[in-house]
Order: sequence, then structure tokens, then C-alpha cells
Amino acid sequence: MKVLIASDKFKGTLTAKEVADLISEGLSDHECVLKPVADGGEGTSDILGHSLGVSTFEVSVQGPHGSCVSAPIKIALDQDGVPEIALMEMSAASGLSLINKEDLDPWKASTFGTGELIIAARDMGVDKIILGIGGSATNDGGAGMAQALGVRFYDNDGHVIEDIPNSLDKLHRVFMDIPIDLPEIIVATDVSNPLLGEKGATRSYGPQKGICVNDIDVHESRLKRLADVVENELNLSIRNDKGAGAAGGLGFGLKAFCDATLVNGFDLISEMTSLEEAVISSDLIITGEGSIDAQSMMGKAPFGVAKLAHKHNKPVVAFCGILKDEEALENVFDKVFPMVDSEVSVEEAINDSSKVLKNKVDSCRLMIEQLVS
Repeated sequence: MKVLIASDKFKGTLTAKEVADLISEGLSDHECVLKPVADGGEGTSDILGHSLGVSTFEVSVQGPHGSCVSAPIKIALDQDGVPEIALMEMSAASGLSLINKEDLDPWKASTFGTGELIIAARDMGVDKIILGIGGSATNDGGAGMAQALGVRFYDNDGHVIEDIPNSLDKLHRVFMDIPIDLPEIIVATDVSNPLLGEKGATRSYGPQKGICVNDIDVHESRLKRLADVVENELNLSIRNDKGAGAAGGLGFGLKAFCDATLVNGFDLISEMTSLEEAVISSDLIITGEGSIDAQSMMGKAPFGVAKLAHKHNKPVVAFCGILKDEEALENVFDKVFPMVDSEVSVEEAINDSSKVLKNKVDSCRLMIEQLVS
């Protein structure tokens, strides 16, 4: 039996590659093809880097609160050995993982360092930047990123606004050299939220970045102010574009100031790694993610893998840490195997994730094999 293992990461415990390796160890009697996946969130550059073959360079940039952090840029060369594509993630410069939970400060968190990453990639001479924008600590609409690129923001008195995002409510005018000298930028995102509104950046993701319920309207009004000024000054009405609200509005800022193209992260990875071809040539598809439920599955990598499996009439199963809404997922996966069950606690699954996953694969092996027999 030929088995395709196309799993995403188990966030906080196992990388996508580690998950695939562990599952394949439990199915060593079969031919296993490993194609770890991502959906535009954290880990996207690792998946693409493995596919393209890259060299990694560390760049010193400003973190979300202004301190210096080291962020990787992965460079793929063309056939002549010239830098062609840069792979990077905003989370390495402006991510939640860089801040202790008790130190979250949405009034201060900026994407300035992401802008510095873009500049560094440009200076390496690449033709294209692929930027994953999952895991952000910011809600500045990409204004901090734009600052790093030389965009200037002015208040009503003509003074330059330096304190971003804290003073975005004073924004009156924006000035930028058009176009900014940048390579093509492709933005991989796992969400399709607009910038504003009930499904926008602030209301959907603000609380996990430290925005209190009582402050949501204030932060929302700042992003609205930014969108209004961009629309008036740059003649760009993009606040409702899919993905504009990704990464605290960084999707909006990248489109407005960098003429970036926003794409579904899973679709990008699927195309660049020839995932569909691997599905076609396999007998069984295995995918997975740390948490699987009906609502979060939409747009996520395991859901995308399942769609490809259904398209080509292949059985598909999923492993996960925690499973919710099992009945709602019956038409998505043939089987779902959660690590957390009556015998394994959440704490055990987190603290000893490799062992728990391997045991789960061993215990479910017969059921998996019966799907093909």
C-alpha cells in the first residue's frame, strides 16, 4: 500500500515534518510518501524551503515591541546560482511567539520588523518574496511595516506620526514613493477575513493579542482611519478584500503599500509541492493538525488535503491532538484519530506528544489498513 502523509504541525508540540515522520514509523511496512503541509500560518516557509532547496540567512530586525530579534530568510537560487525567491514569515519578526503572554501590548506591537525583513530580502537581489503571515502579535494594519519601507504618515497639523500604532487615530495623510522599489510579493494566508467589521482583524483576533473587550472599538476605529486615508490618498478601496484582515491587517497594508498578492496558503503550498500529483498516485491519504473541529477546518490544511482526496476518490484519515464536532466531520474524513481520549489527558498529549502520537498510530493501524483492503 502506498500512503501519502500530508500533515500540518501540531502547534506548540510537533512540527509538520515531525508528525509525518512519526506516522510513517508506525506504517513502516508500507510505502510512505511524506509531504508535510501548511496553510499560510507558521511553518509555511519551512515546508516551501524543503521543497525548493534553500540557504538560510539570519537577519537582525525590530521585534513587535522594538527590541532586536533574529529572523530567518530562506533563499532559493535559480539555475544560474542567482538569488530568486525569498521565503519568510512575519511571525519571526512580529509574532506572538516573541512575547510572553503577560507582556502582550496591542497599543505598542508593530510590524516594523516585518518591513525590515522585506527590505533585507530585496537587498539580497531576489525576484520574488513569499511571505507567510500567520501568528502575528500585531493589529496595526501593516502601518509599522510601511514605516520601515519609508512610507510617511502625517497628522492634521502636518507632523510626521512616529508612534504607530498608538497614534493612528491622528492619521490625516500618507505619503509614499510610488511604486516602492520591491520585488514581487506573494502573501500566503490561512484566513480570508476583511479588515473591519464583525469578522475583521480586531474583533476576530484582537483578544488573543491582548485587546480588551472595552478597547475593541478604539482599535477598530484606528484601522478604519487607516483604511479611509489609504482610500482617499492612494485611491485604493481594499478594506473588504479577502485576507485584508489577516495578521492584524498586515494583509491590508501589504496590498496597499507593496502591491502584494494575497493567496490561500494551502493552495500555494499544494501547487509548489505537487501535492495533487502525490494524492493521485497514492492508495491512502493521511493528514492532521493539532486541533480539528468543524469550524476551524475551513481553509485549514487538513481540510484542503481531504478535498484533494475526495476529488480523486481516495480514502483519507486524520490524526490530531484534540477532536471536536466529530459528527460534523464525518463527510470530511473517513476516520479521525485524536490523541486526547479517555485514556490520554491534554497534559500528557502536550508533554509527551511524540510517544502519544506513535502509540495512537500503532493502535489505529489495523483500522487504517482496512480502508484500502
